Amino acid sequence: MTDPITDMLNQIRNAKAVAKQEVSIPFSKVKYEIAKILAQENFIGEVKTVVKGKVKTMKIVLKYDNGVSKILDLKRVSKPGQRIYAKVSEIKKVKGGYGISVVSTSKGLMTNKKAHKLKLGGEILCEVW
Repeated sequence: MTDPITDMLNQIRNAKAVAKQEVSIPFSKVKYEIAKILAQENFIGEVKTVVKGKVKTMKIVLKYDNGVSKILDLKRVSKPGQRIYAKVSEIKKVKGGYGISVVSTSKGLMTNKKAHKLKLGGEILCEVW
């Protein structure tokens, strides 16, 4: 069984490697929320949902700064075979505060910074820097 979040991160990583402008990914609420967080944190451009018949996909527009991607790398932390949960005190900064981690909390998906502010722990889905 493949992990859809890992697939999404790999597709973004591969598109970035060949300097593609956008990536098309099968839609899911979790992936859409992760993409929205990446857009808010200025790692990617916009996220659009596209519906063709019964198939729903989302287009992620990648962001480049003088030909260099805003995303240096992405890492899946919590995997289906090994879930990683952390209390507020255990959520660390990513790359000295330059990156973010996406945390699944009881109040929905958010960055590690927002989780710290709201004093929430949860499952650390991925890290982006």
